[in-house]
Amino acid sequence: MKAQVFRGVNQLSYEEVPVPELQADEVLVQVRVVGLCQSDIKKIRYPLYEPPRIYGHETAGVIAALGENVTGWQVGQRVVVMHHIPCMRCSYCLNDNFSMCETYKKITTTAGFIPSGGGFADYVKVPGHIVRNGGLIPIPDGISFEQASFVEPTNCCLKAVKKAQVCPGQTVVVTGAGPIGLMFIMLVKYFGARAIATDLLPARIEKARAVGAEAAFDARDPDLPSKVLACTEGMGVDTTLLAVPSEKAFCQALDCTRKGGKILFFAEFPDEMEIPINPNLLYRREIDLMGSYSSSYRLQSLAIDLVFNQRIDVEALISDRYPLVDLAAAVERAVSPTPDTYKILIYPT
Repeated sequence: MKAQVFRGVNQLSYEEVPVPELQADEVLVQVRVVGLCQSDIKKIRYPLYEPPRIYGHETAGVIAALGENVTGWQVGQRVVVMHHIPCMRCSYCLNDNFSMCETYKKITTTAGFIPSGGGFADYVKVPGHIVRNGGLIPIPDGISFEQASFVEPTNCCLKAVKKAQVCPGQTVVVTGAGPIGLMFIMLVKYFGARAIATDLLPARIEKARAVGAEAAFDARDPDLPSKVLACTEGMGVDTTLLAVPSEKAFCQALDCTRKGGKILFFAEFPDEMEIPINPNLLYRREIDLMGSYSSSYRLQSLAIDLVFNQRIDVEALISDRYPLVDLAAAVERAVSPTPDTYKILIYPT
């Protein structure tokens, strides 16, 4: 089969590799589409993990083969593949910190080499632990592979929105109107809150309004805090969701978030970046800082419902489609987006 093998920083090699061999409790899925995630891009562009690896984890496809002990599934069945499932028994899982679970981190889907997701290949192998514990999700009739591939990123964004306790009547600033920011806007609106978006690109500012933002502003506008205050009767927003790794965006969040509000870090900042902050700003204004990483097993059913019952329009987020052979070009497009670049999907042959 063909796969895009990570051979080093910014080195992707389109290669012939063996189809993964199945153990008795494993499932082989033929990949039909896989989303290009910012975490994939980060792993390709920075020296974070030793090669060789095959990345890609927002995967939808068709079951191609079953291990001899697998029951309840059929060859030809359309499925979403979740690349991580927690153990549900450790202290992290018992406190709903599923993404900190060692099983969640160590057991993942693979197309060969060091298991790393494996979606950037013709076939991906699903380990028994994931098969047995809800990591394969049947795709209903009427839902495309493209739509289904959004289940995992929807879960990740949903986890952040839930962690910030966004609820009806609130107002939320979303910094960055890329694919993640746009999904945040959809979810904020779904839960009955008002979204205010910021971005640097005029096209993305307009796109934010199109998907449901009540207001959208240029992030470089020196009057941004006063405009946000004007939208909230002088109070400031209840929550700011940081969907871009920007120190300036964080400082704007402090200016725009009301006393007693929340600022949630969703985008991953460069490790070398440090943000100075006067702790009295948090103490006196009682602002909560929090982070949200990856998905939540507890929210899986809700993420499935949102996508499969089309309660949010994930198709509105798709902008570019690339064949697997052109993955490097897709990464470059994501790093240097055009005004109309949002979610990029990848297709094996």
